[in-house]
Amino acid sequence: MTDDLHLQRLGNRLGYQFARADLLTLALTHRSHGSRNNERLEFLGDSILGFTISAALFEQFPEGREGQMSRLRAQLVSGETLAKLARELELGECLRLGEGEMKSGGHRRASILADAVEAIIGAIYLDAGLEAARERVLAWFAPRLQNLSLETAKDPKTRLQEWLQARQKPLPDYQVVDVVGEEHSQQFVVECRVDGLNQPVRGTAGNRRAAEKAAASEAYTRLTGQS
Repeated sequence: MTDDLHLQRLGNRLGYQFARADLLTLALTHRSHGSRNNERLEFLGDSILGFTISAALFEQFPEGREGQMSRLRAQLVSGETLAKLARELELGECLRLGEGEMKSGGHRRASILADAVEAIIGAIYLDAGLEAARERVLAWFAPRLQNLSLETAKDPKTRLQEWLQARQKPLPDYQVVDVVGEEHSQQFVVECRVDGLNQPVRGTAGNRRAAEKAAASEAYTRLTGQS
């Protein structure tokens, strides 16, 4: 498959075809590939993403307090969420990586995928302006925005703990069961054991705290059926 066809198919998944294909190519270029890479676009896209999601939450939750909306925004723009979005868009197969990153599975690494999403947002802004970038962000995040409530603004660990305490159940137990990857890109695997679940659930993230939150979120979903 030619590079042009790869980029066209990615554009179909993004819902946006670049007038300047070189911007998309740059957005997909990791720093391991060379000095001309996506870091500057990532910086730009991060700002556009944060503003767009903030404005969407402001409109969606007229009764929301600043702290609640800040927590919701943090959930939506987290590296974990962006990496999931990147996998949905199948960005991994299009990344331009250095040889070392390719061999170590960089096209699957959450941090690299998340950075690429932000870089693409920045690239769309340069290609077509702010409104085009905002429109794509809102389209990509629409399902996640629709599933939000002010209740989900709570930290996942706090929400799980309050649910258990309300039912006079023991507090959850978190244990790090594995740490994988090289030192600069480690992933922590945490198990959460909860009264009411036959098996512990796991969460994986780039640090222990985030992995515990991921495990707590999964445990809460299994216990309540709510995300």
